[in-house]
Amino acid sequence: METFRSPYLDVREEVATALAESRAVVALESTIVVHGLPAPTNLDVARDCENAVRDAGAVPATVGVLGGRVVVGLTLAELSDLADPTRHVAKLSSRDLGLALARGLDGATTVAGTLAGASAAGVAVMATGGLGGVHRGAAATYDESADLTALSRTSALVVASGVKSILDIGATLERLDSLGVAVAGYRTTRFPGFYLADSGFGVDWSVATPEEAARAFAAHRAVASTAMLLANPISVASALDADLHEAALAAAFAHAEEVGAHGKEVTPILLAEFARYSAGASVAANRDLVVDNASLAGEVAVRLALT
Repeated sequence: METFRSPYLDVREEVATALAESRAVVALESTIVVHGLPAPTNLDVARDCENAVRDAGAVPATVGVLGGRVVVGLTLAELSDLADPTRHVAKLSSRDLGLALARGLDGATTVAGTLAGASAAGVAVMATGGLGGVHRGAAATYDESADLTALSRTSALVVASGVKSILDIGATLERLDSLGVAVAGYRTTRFPGFYLADSGFGVDWSVATPEEAARAFAAHRAVASTAMLLANPISVASALDADLHEAALAAAFAHAEEVGAHGKEVTPILLAEFARYSAGASVAANRDLVVDNASLAGEVAVRLALT
């Protein structure tokens, strides 16, 4: 049953009720399940993320597109259908949503697409694995993820393990600065590198507890219209070995160049080759970090609902 309905937006009953009662809700993206992780790990991760949010006391709201409508609160059965590889479901960023909705399509939402749907529903906290950002060589290609622009236009708290390590992390941090996106490390002054706890870059601000993160975001959104990134590093136990990471990174870029990947194809191809080269170690790391981020987002959302 849906308690909120519009021509292009379905907010499912549990989510709508929580929002109406000013309780904590956490948005989760669907692209990581449909395009980012291999089966059956992808659906296990989706289930684990939702459980982690619930265990923290919040309501999970996985976002995707079904039949030309943005759904906030997809069921696991609906996610499983979207993730069916024979369906070749579209990967939808914020720029794609209107066209997909007008054509009545199904699709999985990226961070940018998820933020658009979550914001329309009134959900202010989101969890993901690693953000998109400035790609290496962007000075020549202008290849930059729409995630960054979405963060500059959306008042939301996003919990992520930094940005994907296949990106130009230094340039991405510069862009976040220019776009006015607040960045705080969670119990760290080092910016996470997705599969690595430390990307080699520092952050100016750090928070030590979910309560502090909630207070910081509440203050931020009172004076700014941009997002706040809570950068939560992968645990030491789950992080990739640094040498393996560098070797896998080199192999992934070589493979992407060999197959001529470009645009939306680049990130999935790089991550798939990363997984192959690391014999699945990168997939295990991705799983651990995204579930941990969902848990932390739930904890922060609960504190935010009390402010």
